[in-house]
Amino acid sequence: MRKFIKEWGPFTLLITAIVLLRLFIFIPVQVDGHSMDPTLAEGDRLIMVKTAKIQRFDIVVADETEDGQTKQVVKRVIGMPGDTIAYNNDVLTVNGEEVDEAYLDAYKEKFTQDKLQSTYSYSPLFQELAAQATAFTTDADGQANFTVQVPEGQYYLLGDDRIVSKDSREVGTFAESAIAGEVKFRFWPLSSIGFIS
Repeated sequence: MRKFIKEWGPFTLLITAIVLLRLFIFIPVQVDGHSMDPTLAEGDRLIMVKTAKIQRFDIVVADETEDGQTKQVVKRVIGMPGDTIAYNNDVLTVNGEEVDEAYLDAYKEKFTQDKLQSTYSYSPLFQELAAQATAFTTDADGQANFTVQVPEGQYYLLGDDRIVSKDSREVGTFAESAIAGEVKFRFWPLSSIGFIS
């Protein structure tokens, strides 16, 4: 028995540690849809960390429930509990302070150029949504100027592709218990492998 433990003990511990990490801390997830373009693409495979502390602008995986069905979505944290979030023609203010969303710059520029018509050439529906939009970020009613008070214990989540993303603007805020974890690493496709900042 001692010989077995000596020979197989470290290997068994390693396998156990890997299984436990996989079950309870590092969870693989896949991006479904275009709501996080161009930051994350449909089909990207990611590693989510369950124990991460949530901060503004983190990309998280959350449980979204609609019509009794629950699915996991990948979105960005814009509003923290108790925040007052406002958009005024694509300018974000948080608690009265203007905040830059540099990760939106590429698509906001394309929206200014041709309302994303060439970017959305793969989807007539997306082209129609963009053509009707008055700004890159609007509320569920299409208003370019809107304010949201985030309740305590809730988070306001938006996709990076604001034209096509279904997020807190439509489904409401997300409870802390609905956030499964933070996206930390992309492992597929290999051409885009790396940490998510």
